[in-house]
Amino acid sequence: MNAMGALMKAKIRGNCTTALTKLLLENGFEIVQPSLTIKKRFGLMDNSAPPDVKIKDRYDLQGVRVLGTSDAVNTFQSVLHSAFEDVLTRKWRVSIDGIYNGKAIESDEDTVYVDIGGGVIGRLPKPEFVIAEDKPLLVQVERKRIGAKQPILTMNLKIVGNYAILAQNSKVGVSLKIYDLNKRAELYALGKTLAPDWWGIIWRESSANQSRETLENEITKLAEKVKILNTKAAHADALTLLIEGSCFMDVEFPWFSKRDLDKLRASVAPTLDGHHFYKSCGGEVSAALEMAEKLLEKGQSRIEVEKSFREQLYRFPEEGSLVDVEHVKLSGLVFHLGQATIESLGDEQIKYSRIMRSNGFYDGLGVKKEAGDKAVSETKMGEWSITTKYFSNGGEFKGTYINLNTPAEVYPKAIRYVDLEVDVCIKPDGTVKILDMEKLEKALEKGFISRKLFEIVKEKVKETTGALKESKH
Repeated sequence: MNAMGALMKAKIRGNCTTALTKLLLENGFEIVQPSLTIKKRFGLMDNSAPPDVKIKDRYDLQGVRVLGTSDAVNTFQSVLHSAFEDVLTRKWRVSIDGIYNGKAIESDEDTVYVDIGGGVIGRLPKPEFVIAEDKPLLVQVERKRIGAKQPILTMNLKIVGNYAILAQNSKVGVSLKIYDLNKRAELYALGKTLAPDWWGIIWRESSANQSRETLENEITKLAEKVKILNTKAAHADALTLLIEGSCFMDVEFPWFSKRDLDKLRASVAPTLDGHHFYKSCGGEVSAALEMAEKLLEKGQSRIEVEKSFREQLYRFPEEGSLVDVEHVKLSGLVFHLGQATIESLGDEQIKYSRIMRSNGFYDGLGVKKEAGDKAVSETKMGEWSITTKYFSNGGEFKGTYINLNTPAEVYPKAIRYVDLEVDVCIKPDGTVKILDMEKLEKALEKGFISRKLFEIVKEKVKETTGALKESKH
């Protein structure tokens, strides 16, 4: 429920649409602007209402990008944490379209760096900087580089609504996606009569099918926000959020989440095992999956369809193949650990090796890393850790890392997993050391992981260290 007691409204597009529609309907959301397929699968009616939250694919197809009101995004985050044990949720620290009272702290040739509070420094293009450096300045977070450490700022302020945008020192405009010339003329004339002083109205595409009364009410609400902004700006201290915008959250679906999404989808439509994994492969693999599932919908034998589909997966790595190792941090940063050689790959076990290219130090093992060292990694499908043994160029054992992570996923050209921060290190003399538990605790505090996942990792560390102690006896 939102603040008014109505159901929260979600618009969903992308690879996870069916599964997430099922999940959100089960958790009290209303699905708006559904696609034809979703209407058919769930028996939904047409609903053109504006969404409280929009959900669409991430560019790398490993999850979704979420944009909406704080309440809706927070509720969606709670639903995800309850439904999926290894889901990662990363909320941006700033409000998109949010207007801040900031303070310029330094500049270079092209950019003024503005402190907007909460430890966030934004980047304001220098041509827009028109206030003395020792004065507070009103800045707004742009919809550029969403999720970046340093948001892009502007001093050309906007108040964003569902059907219109009030733009400071602007003229009336109409979305280019509204093609009806009569409707464009009508909206243009209405905008000239409704626009408050010093602000222009830009009509969004969604305004085209709304009544005059609805549009007038929208402008009244946006104009009230202008008054609130002016009042707050006159009295607020620097480094304050004056007008809240939208909340952004990046969501990653690792191994177990993809399988739980499969189950949700399978309860609604014919679904091959591994559907969301194969969808995240993109390209030919995703296209082959769609063809296979269309055959299932037509009533063809599941056994025959699955056999035919798997015969098309010849592009997946085999023994001797080179793959990239994608080591994903809880923050979302991806470290490419270099190419690895697949030593063996079966239905259960994954084994691969890498050659170190540079010198350094193995934290936790207390030994030098030298170019030419060999790292041999092993795990099993669905296992919460990867065990890596390090050897010198001459074959001398240097120690073992047991990395706690989401189960490794083997893609056509990569092995991918999310590092859960905690490592169990075993020195050559058998000494066992646990590293970085505090990093996992910080991830829990930030909302990157659920309490459920935190407890799973703690239990896996306990099991791992217990097994190591047993092996010594």
